[in-house]
Amino acid sequence: MPYSLHALLDDTLAGHRLTEEEAAFLFSTRDRGVWEIAAAADALREEKVGDVVTYVRNQNIHVTNICKNLCRFCGFGRPANDPEAFYDDPDTIREKARTAVERNVTEICLLSGVHPDYTLDSYVDLISSVRAAAPGVDIHTASPDEIAWAAERSGVSTATVIKRLREAGLGTLQGTAAEILVDGVRRVICPNKCDTATWVRIIREAHTLGVRSTATIMYGSCESEADRARHLGLLREIQDDTHGFTEFVPLSFIHEKTALFRAGLVPGGATGREDILMVAVARLFLDNFDHIQVSWGKVGTKMAEAALLSGADDFGGTMFCDDVSADAGGEGADYLDPVEMERIACDLGRTLRQRTTTYELV
Repeated sequence: MPYSLHALLDDTLAGHRLTEEEAAFLFSTRDRGVWEIAAAADALREEKVGDVVTYVRNQNIHVTNICKNLCRFCGFGRPANDPEAFYDDPDTIREKARTAVERNVTEICLLSGVHPDYTLDSYVDLISSVRAAAPGVDIHTASPDEIAWAAERSGVSTATVIKRLREAGLGTLQGTAAEILVDGVRRVICPNKCDTATWVRIIREAHTLGVRSTATIMYGSCESEADRARHLGLLREIQDDTHGFTEFVPLSFIHEKTALFRAGLVPGGATGREDILMVAVARLFLDNFDHIQVSWGKVGTKMAEAALLSGADDFGGTMFCDDVSADAGGEGADYLDPVEMERIACDLGRTLRQRTTTYELV
């Protein structure tokens, strides 16, 4: 059905809850209406969280790039026999964790391929070793796909995996491996990952057990506007029931060194228009989320600033390294100094504040 953009935005700012069909309509906007959507989202951001721009002082630790999935959108994962495959031993991981502590981080993000030999004990040992080297730091790790794999390999329930990881020192769960929560798309871009129903079930389990998580989307590969809206709809439904998501993190597909792009299955990644609309429509649609993050490592700092004018309120983390983005072709995705974050925030007349993983201000 046709929509009036002005009326739809006015109604949304007045409290109307967007439908998925209306969100798909907003995603399809291709004229100066993009700026109207961004302005409405920015107004809602100001109403909801004010003029503070937040960031977390964190460090990524890449454990291994050996992965059973070898997703077509990913340039990071390698088979075990690949000459570029790596697998850090416990001493190396602990040393990286100690370096993170010296950098005064409040969060360590463990990033890993889904190693085919990993069991529940492998994940428990990994988290325990980091906890010993970095007491008091939030350990942010383990996607639903990793939890499903650990459960399968060890013959236990996914709920048992979550409980064991929490006992080992897990702080918050990564809401990654979501990509697009539409199985038709998943069969093209990540056929070896868990399906949509499994991802949703495990996230709900974690939230019910008191483990909070991020919510993510990876957009710009081969999904439609309706697929993006369906993805947001699932996240909103989960948040209605659990209130367990800390923030929404849009991840723009980096295409240059991926199998999807080399095979000609995608023409490229998301455009600037799509980057702006993903942040803006998410702000308008996800009315039960306070925080929308801009992934500066995916879109660059100039587009990140534009996103902060389009509904986003969080810079994400300092990271110190991001091999996942770099291996896919992303440039400048390693470290963003809070001094530069503050320069950008001040340029917008906003105030930069450091936060914890769960958005307590430091």
